[in-house]
Amino acid sequence: MESPETPKKALNRRRALRSPIIVFKVKQEGAPEHLFGYAKDISCTGLFITSINPRTPGEQFAISFQIPDIQIKVRCRCEVVWMRKYDPKIKAEAGYGVRFLDIPEDVAQTIDAWVTQKK
Repeated sequence: MESPETPKKALNRRRALRSPIIVFKVKQEGAPEHLFGYAKDISCTGLFITSINPRTPGEQFAISFQIPDIQIKVRCRCEVVWMRKYDPKIKAEAGYGVRFLDIPEDVAQTIDAWVTQKK
């Protein structure tokens, strides 16, 4: 969906705390180039990637990234659950939200503890 309301609805359904973050070099596994965008917030269940070329809901791909402040490298598959195209009439950034599909439980718990500590 491209509606600016989509992320607001997603926010209301969140079960996990999120923390604002900038994750440099979110890399698509199996692809030589980095994703064109950067992560803005993260939880143990997913993250938001700002991008002027958002991916399509339902698209799945593998990613890897490292969270600042903690020495943990995350590698998992994810699925795009919503996207927002650039619109100069709204202040919200263009990008897309991804849900982690197979993140290891210990990694999810580490992210959750880090997010809780940041709040």
